[in-house]
Amino acid sequence: MNEYVLLGLFFFIALFYSSIGFGGGSSYLAILSLVLTDFYEIRTLALVLNVIVVTIGTIVFLRKGVFNWSLFWPFLLLSIPMAFFGAQLRLTEQVFFIILGIALILAAFAMLAQSIIKKGRPKTLTSSKSMILGGSIGVLSGLVGIGGGIFLSPTLNLMKWQNAVTVASLASFYILVNSLAGITGLVVNDTFLLNASFSSGIIIAVMLGGLVGSQLSIKMNLNIIRRLTAILVLYVGVRIVLLHGFGLTI
Repeated sequence: MNEYVLLGLFFFIALFYSSIGFGGGSSYLAILSLVLTDFYEIRTLALVLNVIVVTIGTIVFLRKGVFNWSLFWPFLLLSIPMAFFGAQLRLTEQVFFIILGIALILAAFAMLAQSIIKKGRPKTLTSSKSMILGGSIGVLSGLVGIGGGIFLSPTLNLMKWQNAVTVASLASFYILVNSLAGITGLVVNDTFLLNASFSSGIIIAVMLGGLVGSQLSIKMNLNIIRRLTAILVLYVGVRIVLLHGFGLTI
């Protein structure tokens, strides 16, 4: 793949995902699987890129005053240790990608559903329910090497929890802490592998995309961006399952 095409892909993926509070880890994994051969290098770089993009997003949400720690902490309490645990589980490359693909397909349909269903009056969750939800998604995020916001955000929107911007800000911070926990798990398990010469340009591309997308998140119609992102996620999920499960490409 041409280097400039590759950098452009990473830039626009970071832009789209960051505009709704995501890091883009799922699509990073899909693209990296086409250009890298080492399974652990793919997982490592995807998590590092996640951290870069959602750090920018979290800072923007903090500056805009939409970050609510009192609402967010229950989701994080169990997700951090569970993401650390999930990252240490050793899977074969085929099993890893099949689990990731199926999870992304389900997440895409949830994202499409939330863009159609009217949200209504915001609801609250008990701390215990928030911790269980956060922990369950945390172990999945650590297992598949992404931050988990792509699963948490549509779930909360379908449950009519708070408004869209609050959910996006939680998703951004949730991805940040889970990605850091996942990286820590890879380091402890001695499976952290990062090629600086290959990744430096990609890191700059997603940093720029994240900066642009995070600014757009406060100004644009989130439903439009959410539908476009859901279509991208669905394509990525189907492609991963077909390629790694059946040896087919689309």
